[in-house]
Amino acid sequence: MQRKIMPDIVKRQTISSLKPENTAHEAATMMVKANIGAVVVLDMQGRLTGIVTERDMTRRVVAKGLDPKKTQLADIMTKNPDTLSPDDSAFDALELMQARNYRHLPVVEDGKCVGMVSVRDLYAAAKSSLEENIRETEAFVFGDRYGA
Repeated sequence: MQRKIMPDIVKRQTISSLKPENTAHEAATMMVKANIGAVVVLDMQGRLTGIVTERDMTRRVVAKGLDPKKTQLADIMTKNPDTLSPDDSAFDALELMQARNYRHLPVVEDGKCVGMVSVRDLYAAAKSSLEENIRETEAFVFGDRYGA
């Protein structure tokens, strides 16, 4: 079965978001409180304009010696990030993440960010699918009494 991003991999989520004028410090604080690795950056109309990840913070703020309390997200975010649709497949998401070296991708529907999928979410889904396939194969090869 081809798993879709929503609802098979992630459910609709309350998205952690900030505005371009928010600071790197505010983003880092939000990530720690929510235990997440990325936040989306939305414009005044609520449209996705960027994404900021832990990696962005390390490379674009800390490594450059910038002050996180003065550095605006507009200056460090990945602008106009690639996105997924809720109907995209997990396989397509993994391919995009691998090709572009991403670990987080926003899920957008009707112009609004409705979720965030991480490579960890996709690995968990792939593992679950493989385990299910193994169980089905064992049942077919060895019969229903195998493992009972």
